[in-house]
Amino acid sequence: MAILAPSLLSADFSNLQADIEFVNQSKADWFHLDIMDGVFVPNISFGLPVVKAIKKHAKKPLDVHLMIVNPDAYIIQFKEAGADLLTVHYEACTHLHRTIQSIKQTGIKAGVSINPHTPVAALQNIITHVDLILIMSVNPGFGGQSFIPESLQKISELRNLITQTHSKALIEVDGGVDTTNAATIIQKGADVLVAGNAIFAATNRNMVVDMIKSL
Repeated sequence: MAILAPSLLSADFSNLQADIEFVNQSKADWFHLDIMDGVFVPNISFGLPVVKAIKKHAKKPLDVHLMIVNPDAYIIQFKEAGADLLTVHYEACTHLHRTIQSIKQTGIKAGVSINPHTPVAALQNIITHVDLILIMSVNPGFGGQSFIPESLQKISELRNLITQTHSKALIEVDGGVDTTNAATIIQKGADVLVAGNAIFAATNRNMVVDMIKSL
């Protein structure tokens, strides 16, 4: 059974506490928080004060995805804000091993994300050092995009690499995940599914969560 991490980027920010309570009470496992700086990606989402506010009400782990330049400068702040797992982008880190070490030294789990154009082979030398690999199945920056079909091949390649290297990293997939493709994504080897619009824009959100969790 895959871990399900609803993305609060698609939540109602005028009534965020209600959507946090929904996730708390649902069968979902984590909260996925997308942090965007308007530089690394062409959008700005929310920052540390909102993460701290979410942490006050969240009863499940905070899976924080940094889509920002210079993530090293904010590792300690996000740990203090309540992150349980902190994921940085391969494309944003000049010294990726050092960044991963810095995250782990704070006592939280570390992840690395790759954009659609970045090959899985780029992860060869970091795969055994991280707790999670996040495959972006859309171009990062905006919610509500369509799943890129080629991502399925990348998931399979990553599963093979994890097996070959005896890595314990989980595979997370983010972007365009919904009830029509979740089963295939899991079949290809994903451990964690991030879903935003598929959950928060649904008429019956609990039904969507239950459907994905039953796969």
